[in-house]
Amino acid sequence: IRTMNVGVAKEIKQDEYRVAITPAGVREMVEHGHEVVIEKSAGEGSAISDAADEAQVARILDTPAAVFETADMIVHVKELQASEIAMLKPGQLLFTYLHLAPDPEQTKNLCDSGATAVAYETVEDSAGRLPLLAPMSEIAGKIATQAGAFMLEKPLGGRGILLGGVPGVAAATVVVIGGGVVGANAAFIAMGMAADVFILDRSIDRLRELDVDYGREASTVYSTTLAVEELLPRADLVIGAVLVHGARAPFVVSREQLGLMKPGAVLVDVAIDQGGCFETSRPTTHREPTFEVDGVIHYCVANMPGAVPITSTHALTNATMPYALALADNGLKAAVARDPGLLPGINVANGKVTHAGVAEGVGSEYVPVEEALGWNA
Repeated sequence: IRTMNVGVAKEIKQDEYRVAITPAGVREMVEHGHEVVIEKSAGEGSAISDAADEAQVARILDTPAAVFETADMIVHVKELQASEIAMLKPGQLLFTYLHLAPDPEQTKNLCDSGATAVAYETVEDSAGRLPLLAPMSEIAGKIATQAGAFMLEKPLGGRGILLGGVPGVAAATVVVIGGGVVGANAAFIAMGMAADVFILDRSIDRLRELDVDYGREASTVYSTTLAVEELLPRADLVIGAVLVHGARAPFVVSREQLGLMKPGAVLVDVAIDQGGCFETSRPTTHREPTFEVDGVIHYCVANMPGAVPITSTHALTNATMPYALALADNGLKAAVARDPGLLPGINVANGKVTHAGVAEGVGSEYVPVEEALGWNA
């Protein structure tokens, strides 16, 4: 087994408290013969102390520059900020969430760095699902309903309606657009809060599954423009949960359609990382989570799981650790040979955009990974 130096820097994106490795992850890496270097206090936001990492033989470094300088592979949570991308070296491996399709600037900077960037959100399993996006999608879906319920309260700008109602007063209507992992979890919490729930999706097979799982507690609807327009006037809370693998999210509610909604209704856009699925969406932060357009409250926080870092860090690292270990043990080429699902994860390599959805999103040329890295030779 080759040995690799694995680096974990502290997240510097606003309101981001997660960290890319836990003490359990450090232990696994060290037992496989790798060295782990972690920036001082990187785990604090997730209640992980430097001492806990050191107990598993991680080396704690004082600055992010020291981590980037030492590491062969950088493992991160959110996309790197400009100051961090500037520290990347040609040939270095970056393993993190990237969400490049709506972000030409970050894509260009990563290309210029010469590093190879593997995105959690486009790694696939043998069934074509997204195993590294799933745990954060579960959390984001659950937060979407919690946050939406809170934002419906009058002091926060909402209509002033309780999601579950009370005896003699009807419950709120929740419309979830997209029946994947995010949508299913959002609906699950909405049902638990006793709301009236509708789930829309374009896959009849998926609607069948949801129908079996949720029975009479939620109504499933085949998603068309007309179906959305018929539900918007009834909706108190609309949760946008649509995803196209690696590509920019499609708009499912237009500016014009906001006019169909009740004043003080709430839109929660969980697809905001991929550009957003409501035409009027723009990214917000946990500190200022909402804005209002045409009387409708928009909640578009770009890193929703960051609000619950203790849950999120452990859920994320449970999923990413086997992949990070595979990359460290085998190197990129051999890891991809063993697990072809890693191949679509490679978004940028050797200055080229190597994911078709990203290339389309940022208006760049698409170059297959094998060609960019000279694997065919």
